[in-house]
Amino acid sequence: MAALYADYVADLRTLFCELDRHPDLFQTFDVRLELAAGGGLVVYETKRHKGQADSLYYGRATADGDNRQLSQAAAFAALDRFFALGQFAALSGGGAERVLDARYPHCAVNFSYRKKGQPSARSMLMVFVGFNDEADAQQYVATAEGGSAFVTERPCRGAKAYEWK
Repeated sequence: MAALYADYVADLRTLFCELDRHPDLFQTFDVRLELAAGGGLVVYETKRHKGQADSLYYGRATADGDNRQLSQAAAFAALDRFFALGQFAALSGGGAERVLDARYPHCAVNFSYRKKGQPSARSMLMVFVGFNDEADAQQYVATAEGGSAFVTERPCRGAKAYEWK
């Protein structure tokens, strides 16, 4: 049975909101979030290293469309709606192409940061599939062809995907 991540994503949402609204609280960060939903794509990318910040926000309305620059607020809003869903399953890193279904939104999260005053940095790399509730998540995982592609044990510590370390 796949592990569920509603609690983890709720904490991630709080951290993402904090970074978006108060980046000055962070010493360094390197964040890339790629949300695929409804045939479109939204990318939120921002980083700060040695005091220099750089950001890029863009989207694509359909799989065969052109990328278009988005405002930070628009990219944030799309990702915040995803993080507000009721339940999530995470991919383990292997066989993801067999289980991803365009009818369900999914988000690749590569998040590294160090807050001011913290002794060390933290990072995570995971892909989450979002659902309305736990019943939807359980049904999706049960009917997915590559069920082994889902994280089954938390914390996830794999070569391609890992929770905070």
